[in-house]
Amino acid sequence: MRQRYLALLSMFASLPAMALTFQTRLESIEWKVEGDKFECRLSQPITGFGAGEFVRRAGEQATFRLNAPGNMLGRGSATLIAAASPWQPGRGDINLGSVRVVNGDVPFNSSQGQAGQLISGLMDGRSPVIRHYSSQGSGLMEVRLLPVKFSQAYTDYQLCVAKLLPMNFEQVKQTEVGFPGGGIELDANAKRRLDTIVAFMKADPTVNHVDLDGHSDNSGNRLTNRDLSRRRALAVMEYLKAQGIPEEQINVRFHGEAYPLAPNTNNANRARNRRVNVHLDRAPADQKAAPVPVASSTSAAKIS
Repeated sequence: MRQRYLALLSMFASLPAMALTFQTRLESIEWKVEGDKFECRLSQPITGFGAGEFVRRAGEQATFRLNAPGNMLGRGSATLIAAASPWQPGRGDINLGSVRVVNGDVPFNSSQGQAGQLISGLMDGRSPVIRHYSSQGSGLMEVRLLPVKFSQAYTDYQLCVAKLLPMNFEQVKQTEVGFPGGGIELDANAKRRLDTIVAFMKADPTVNHVDLDGHSDNSGNRLTNRDLSRRRALAVMEYLKAQGIPEEQINVRFHGEAYPLAPNTNNANRARNRRVNVHLDRAPADQKAAPVPVASSTSAAKIS
């Protein structure tokens, strides 16, 4: 371990001239995991700068970002690197491409692919490095995370990810429940979609209102189609109620054939038009509870 520590210290010799580098001392490295059913975060505090963190929202893959209050990077473009460790001779750095840097406490978000490569690199002993040359005169800066104690923290992070909901609010707030075969019966696919909505509403009490808009094709006369659209919306409402959603949170509307998704010129289009649109509304985001810590690796690294 002492050889690794000395190798880490020697990495400064290989940095570009005049680079300002932010990195936590080896003996102070920690990884923190926090989250809930909506989002999981795996982060390493960076002394004097903020933190580097992997963020995975429900229904999505992880991205990587810097959390940098008083951001010193400035606008421009940064290069993401999975840097080889000095104690692994013969290995080169992996350039993962660039990210656009903006002003603010979160200067960039990586792509999902870049985040996945950074995580793979950490598991392989590589260090995520953000190399940025500011166009605003602050010169070359580097921000570096270290792979020390990453494996256990990543295990805790995976436990958090396993509890995420299958979709996030942006994905679930607009849902179509189809009636492709006609009639008013909910098929298995419709029930699966509604079960996802129910799970989200039960997990997030700020989602407190559901609009149901029933629709039909133009196969019957207008009165018949209007009644069919009403009964389809009511069928969805009854299913939600049976799963524990209070009726006072549900608003039912029906439109008959008035708003087709596609021209009613063939069977496939008419099947698309037989539907109930489900729209969720939520209370302001600041009423949502903050993620709770899941685990933290905070013990000092031992140097023998």
